[in-house]
Amino acid sequence: MSQEIRNRINYTVMCIGAFSARHSLPPQDGYRYLKEYGGIAFLKDCYEAEHLLSIDDAVDDLTVLCKRNGGNVA
Repeated sequence: MSQEIRNRINYTVMCIGAFSARHSLPPQDGYRYLKEYGGIAFLKDCYEAEHLLSIDDAVDDLTVLCKRNGGNVA
């Protein structure tokens, strides 16, 4: 496995953990929510730009994106 793939996986896992913590969700539920409302695809598609931001900024972006896609986590 290449270093870039490892970096992408680590970044995605960190974002899922931070998103889950901010919204008081168990990590498994945070993952399912992000998967259902497009957050995981967003992290994959926008990694090049998002990983340059802070994790807090990424969680803000995920929250807004998922709300736009029908999610209801506050």
